[in-house]
Amino acid sequence: MTTLAVVGTGYVGLTTGACFAHLGHHVICADIDEEKVARLQRGEIPIVEDGLERLVTEGIKSGRLEFVVGAAEAARRAEIVFLCVPTPQGEDGAADLSYIEAAAAQIADVLQPEAVVVNKSTVPVGSTKVVERVLQRSDVYVVSNPEFLREGSAVNDFLKPDRIVIGSESQAAASKLAALYLGVPTPIIVTDPASAETIKYAANGFLAMKISFVNAVAAMCEAVGADVEDVVLGIGFDKRIGHEFLKPGPGWGGSCFPKDSRALVKIAEDHGYNFTMMRGVIDVNEQQRLRILAKIREAVGGVLHGAKVGVWGLTFKARTDDLRESPSIAAIHELLRSGAKVKAYDPTIVEPLSGYKRDLLQGVELCADPYGAADGVDALVVLTEWDEFRWLDLEKVASVMVGNCLVDARNLLQRSAVMHAGLKYVGVGRL
Repeated sequence: MTTLAVVGTGYVGLTTGACFAHLGHHVICADIDEEKVARLQRGEIPIVEDGLERLVTEGIKSGRLEFVVGAAEAARRAEIVFLCVPTPQGEDGAADLSYIEAAAAQIADVLQPEAVVVNKSTVPVGSTKVVERVLQRSDVYVVSNPEFLREGSAVNDFLKPDRIVIGSESQAAASKLAALYLGVPTPIIVTDPASAETIKYAANGFLAMKISFVNAVAAMCEAVGADVEDVVLGIGFDKRIGHEFLKPGPGWGGSCFPKDSRALVKIAEDHGYNFTMMRGVIDVNEQQRLRILAKIREAVGGVLHGAKVGVWGLTFKARTDDLRESPSIAAIHELLRSGAKVKAYDPTIVEPLSGYKRDLLQGVELCADPYGAADGVDALVVLTEWDEFRWLDLEKVASVMVGNCLVDARNLLQRSAVMHAGLKYVGVGRL
């Protein structure tokens, strides 16, 4: 059993800590927020993530998972320290490494000789050198171990990953890190730190490209009279393409794709390469959000000012409570700026709101159920693909609406069922 420290208890840090404890290691998770640490010590999970609460409870009861205040307190007992702190994006698209540098400074003096410090956060190429410079410890190793965790399925992604990537200049440090994953049946790729850091950005950039591509195809389908659902079905059976991430929608969002796609452009620019393809991916995503807004405007008769719009779904995707860079929030803000009134329902967003969620949802009337969000509205919009929306009584929905148009920005509902209930159906890439 190896003793690990995990600095930061957000989506990545908490999942990393709980999963390593599940694999049999002793894990000490650290955060600067005393109240958050106290809640975690009681097994209270501050995020919606399938299976995570069970693993945290299991880890605490077994004694393999503990939570402390302060990075130094965790690092002094650890053989391997994972840095899982935020890397927010600046206005120029570059990642802000101040949290990484601060965490490294806090642990520098307490690290054991031969300790391994792991960059788990998404960081620009060359970040291992930044951490080395802050640590100023020639007797410790700094390696890269990028995460590939999807919100909503992070536990499964950690325990059953497609691959594990380790970037290290030291074979000994790479082997020490790889040994932590014994019992996880997956290929382990060991490379240099720059390549490992690039793999992370390139993977997210490619997935964002697939979503932008299918949204562009959906726009073309509307223009030529094709059905994007059938088109995706036809191309997805090609083994070179596959069906994953070919689902039309209101555009990609969340904490990773927007930040990483812009950072990829910025990293390339800083090194003399104009990544025009990635710029196009970002542009298409912005266009898609405008296209969805245009569908809503048309659904209420062409004028948003004074219109009442109901929204189903606020999170950037289902199975998470994360509102960061959510296409739904972007659409709602534009509706409010245009003078519309917005009622909304999401199964994970309930009052009283706090923090960034309260700020993002100012001016929105939150409802206790989907029917409340439909009551009295001129148009209803599906913006997050929650499964529960599939099984609602659409005739009841139609009966409480003032208007008769449902904009399905996720192509989630059966068009025939919506029309049978007496509503006009507007999808994406479907006529």
